[in-house]
Amino acid sequence: MTADSDTSLFSGLGRLVVLVEDPDAALAFYRDVLGFRVVHDRTTDGYRSLHVGVPGQEAVGLWLMTATGGREHELIGRQCGGQPLLVLYTTDLDAVRAHLRGHGVRVWGEREDTDSRSLHLADLYGNVIVVAQVRRAAPSV
Repeated sequence: MTADSDTSLFSGLGRLVVLVEDPDAALAFYRDVLGFRVVHDRTTDGYRSLHVGVPGQEAVGLWLMTATGGREHELIGRQCGGQPLLVLYTTDLDAVRAHLRGHGVRVWGEREDTDSRSLHLADLYGNVIVVAQVRRAAPSV
């Protein structure tokens, strides 16, 4: 089977794995600060499967995976080599900035382009997240 413009090999994007030291602390940040919802939280044979997603888009989300072993622990907060882990979209960047600062989250790299505004933040492990507000194009007359 080959992928082309009319067909796809996949039916959707699922979870981005985020290595964490403490899944409860990570959950508190993503749920209580960023407003994600728990999509799936089950522990089987001592292994916790914890998935969170943006409300209304729970098919896509994050799998907050507890790091096991030395190499995984080394990658916590650095899985993307210093590049952003993900981009979140908003319709009100000013409200997001105020909310984040109200929770003591450091915000930096604020930028304004012709088609968007954005800022950077880090989760509790240092993973960089970009928040962007995309401007709608003016209707043509």
